[in-house]
Formats: sequence, C-alpha cells, structure tokens
Amino acid sequence: MSQVLRHLPKGESDNLLVGLETSDDAAVYYLNPDTALVQTVDFFTPIVDDPYLFGQIAAANSLSDIYAMGGKPLTALNIVAFPNCSLPMEVLQEILRGGAEKIAEAGAIIVGGHTIQDDEPKYGLSVLGTVHPQKVITNAAAEAGDYLVLTKPLGTGIIATALKGELASQEAAEAAGRTMASLNKEAGEAMQKVGAHACTDITGFGFLGHASEMAQGSEVTLEIEVDKLPLLPGVREYASFGLVPAGAYENREYLKEKVEFASSIEEVDRDILFDPQTSGGLLISLSPEACQEFLQLFPQGVVVGRVLTKGGHKVKVK
Repeated sequence: MSQVLRHLPKGESDNLLVGLETSDDAAVYYLNPDTALVQTVDFFTPIVDDPYLFGQIAAANSLSDIYAMGGKPLTALNIVAFPNCSLPMEVLQEILRGGAEKIAEAGAIIVGGHTIQDDEPKYGLSVLGTVHPQKVITNAAAEAGDYLVLTKPLGTGIIATALKGELASQEAAEAAGRTMASLNKEAGEAMQKVGAHACTDITGFGFLGHASEMAQGSEVTLEIEVDKLPLLPGVREYASFGLVPAGAYENREYLKEKVEFASSIEEVDRDILFDPQTSGGLLISLSPEACQEFLQLFPQGVVVGRVLTKGGHKVKVK
C-alpha cells in the first residue's frame, strides 16, 4: 500500500498535525488552541464465527487508533458489507449490536454509517475523537533510554488460523476473543496521564511491523527481549505446528532488512513477532519514571524492551 500511496498527492494544511508521513495510527487536525480532531477508519472480514463477538472486536479495533494517539473517541460511523442473499439479517443485527455496545463502552456514539451488498461480510467503523493539540501522542517521538511497554498479549492471528483448522482449544479461543474485544481505553488514558513519549497500536502489520514504524519515525532503534513478550495461551504450540497466517510471511518479507534477530531466537518466536494482530495492544515508549507510574495505573502492561540510539536496523530482537 505504501508503494501506491507515495504516488498520490499529499493533503497539505498548516492545521494537519499528523498525516501520512510516519505511518501513524490516525490523522490529527488542529481546530483551536484547546482542541484537535483525531480521525481513523478500519474494517475487515470476520475473524470469529460469533457475529456479536465479531462486531465487538471490529469496534474495539477501530477505536484503538484514537487511544493510540492519546485521544478520546466521540462519534463513529458504521461501515458494512453484507451478503443479503446468503446470510440472514439477524447476523447483521448481531454484528451491529456488538459494535454499538463497544462504542457505548468507550463513551462515544454511533451517528450513522453506510452499507453495501458484498459476497463476504465486512465490518468496521470510522471514528472521530479529540485530543489537546499539545498532548498528541504519535509513533515518532520515542527517545533513547525509554522503556517499551506492551498492553495486550500477542498471537491473535495464529489462534485465528488454528480456529479455522479446528485445532484451537476452547481456552485459547476464549482468551483471544476477550483480548481482541477489550478496549485500549484504560491504557490510553494512563499513558496520557503520565506523559508517554510515543505510542502505536499493534494490528495487521504485526508487532515488528509497528515497532519498526515507531523506530523509523523516531529515528531510533528498538531493542526487544523476546522472553518478556506476553503471549496468548497455545500460541507457541500452534505456531510450531505451522498454523501461521499468510500475512505473517508477507510481514516477514517486507521487514527482512529492518529487523536484526539474535542467532538464539527460535523460528517459532520469529513467526509470532511477524503475526498480524487484530485489535492488539498498545506499544508505548516511556521514560523510566513515567513507565513506573504507568504500570501503577495499568499493571497489565509488560515491559518488553527499550529504546536505543539509532543503529543499523530499526528493531533488534534478543
């Protein structure tokens, strides 16, 4: 997609605080000294069979970009593609119900949307939020000496692949569903309170993809300790069976010159790090003092690495 976008004219405005330049999670547009708008959109095909859960996950995923920028969501528009002839309308009703409940949990409201007929169902939302112009958190301000905190476990893509093959345990399926449907609201509010330097949410580009974007935008190198990464139950086992989504191999190919692995890193761990995530956690760069405060406010967070001065690779995994 980046190869396509680079040939298109860029939207330019003195009020555009965050645009396409650093592949950030959402656009930020200055309105006045106290308010900037945060805008994002995301949608995808079902990752689970339960339409209500799918709606929850899609909404949580769409909201995540607002939280990653330090913002507060206000309104949302549904985006729906649905095969009217092959699925009952009750399925669509459940998808929308799941999405609406997550938007309400976020303290936002759904104000409309658009639906088209398609052979395969798809759902997501365009979300609008606000943030103080001086408190925008981007993926491009990590500083050497920072700690890196991850707020959700990895492995949703691998578990989804295991589910399609009917090999995932009930424990793994339920854990993946819970984490994907959970909002990044608490983590986003906590990092705003403590003054995080940088943040990105972990989604389809995988952990290493989004980490490399943070490193590139910040002109630093991120060092990741693989043993510290939180994983969903069963993920290493399923990955060792080869239950790895195609997107992980695409991520690996794109990032092969940007990531340096220690020779001791096993192939299964590499697969997990490239695994495309759905509604993943936030990867947050914080000073040591802010990190301590953040973990008091959000104890589920895990320190997974640190920020180094810029080296030969965007990300080092040891």
